[in-house]
Amino acid sequence: MQKKFSYPLKIDELNQNQYKFEINADKDELADITEILKVEEAKNFTAEIFLKRNIKNHILEVWGTVKAQLMLKSVISLENFLQEYNVPFTLIYDTVATYQDIKEMEAGINDDVPDIIENGEINLADITLEQIALNMDDYPRAEGEVFDFAQYVTQDGDTKENPFAVLQKLKK
Repeated sequence: MQKKFSYPLKIDELNQNQYKFEINADKDELADITEILKVEEAKNFTAEIFLKRNIKNHILEVWGTVKAQLMLKSVISLENFLQEYNVPFTLIYDTVATYQDIKEMEAGINDDVPDIIENGEINLADITLEQIALNMDDYPRAEGEVFDFAQYVTQDGDTKENPFAVLQKLKK
């Protein structure tokens, strides 16, 4: 499947200037984002990205902000709700390093290890999607929703019958 939301950028075409890119996903790209992020619907997705290449030190700095409005399904109420994201980010790429070079690096657990550029290009869409995905809650719920454990426990502290136990009885 060809991704509609893709903004590849060849690193060799960049000089030492600072670049600014703006992404504003259209209807088809929003459908692609919905599928990629596995959400109910992507309502809005924009990004402002800056790049600065240091050719002498083989470094590419990428920074900016990603904004998104995503329709998510609550794991508690199973109702859809709108979640807004405003995610600033900063990434450093080594323009000549390979995975083997990074593997052989003597870096501590707290050291920043640069990312690798594969096939001489980066994809700005992939970078923005990754930033949102890293900030999404694994178990989304609308603001103020709380799981009420009390509904599964009786007054004397015994647990009520597990709803899945009912299904197990039907299976027999």
